[in-house]
Amino acid sequence: MNRILLASPFLLAGLTTLCAAETPLLPAAGAPVIKGPAVKLVEPHLHIARSNIAGHARIALTFDACMGQADERIMSTLVRERIPATIFVTARWLKRNPAALAVFLQNPDLFELENHGENHIPAVDTPTRVYGIASAGSPQAVRQEVEGGAAAMLASGIPAPHWFRGSTAKYDLSAIGEIRALGYRIAGYSVNGDGGSLLGAAITEKRIASAKDGDVVISHINQPTHAAGEGVAKALVDLKVKGTEFVRLDDVDDMGDDRTTE
Repeated sequence: MNRILLASPFLLAGLTTLCAAETPLLPAAGAPVIKGPAVKLVEPHLHIARSNIAGHARIALTFDACMGQADERIMSTLVRERIPATIFVTARWLKRNPAALAVFLQNPDLFELENHGENHIPAVDTPTRVYGIASAGSPQAVRQEVEGGAAAMLASGIPAPHWFRGSTAKYDLSAIGEIRALGYRIAGYSVNGDGGSLLGAAITEKRIASAKDGDVVISHINQPTHAAGEGVAKALVDLKVKGTEFVRLDDVDDMGDDRTTE
């Protein structure tokens, strides 16, 4: 089973799936501020079924569209090269990017659109902060984050989502149970491609292009001014040249940690 291609678990402190340069949100309404022991969080792995052809790599590309604008460098490469991908969108991103959404909807053979939440709030049901972002803070607020994101997707003409990935991709175990009870699989990953869009182009390209058979790659498609996007676009071409098979999460079997997909 492949594991993430990093020197330390998932990434150095601060280079996470947190969308860079986003404004941290205020705590969810009614969530108390607490002091005490740190909340135990998990950041689950996700792998897909490996290819049954020797020497042939199969990977799933996933992109978070947190807030901000669409990254045309990545979008145009995916469309031009006909590379399938799973895009996790927030309600906030959908409001700001109708043109990009239209491109996604016009290419249903390429893009699987899934739920990244209503307001990009970490899906943690205990009051805490994750990389500076206030968590949902209660089971009710976790439910609102998930269901509010899904409602925005349906209102935008997107088919009902089956997968959820929370802001920062970190959860507490009780929130995982709550999200699963809503009928969602939770999308972890095995390769952090762009370090929350904070990495340079060259290292981003190297990380993504090094993905192995069965990996799930996470990157961001909402930071068009960051150098990482250039690296993402180049890596997509690198992988295609190597004969990589690209699949969306709903296309293949998968295995996630911490009961995120069972």
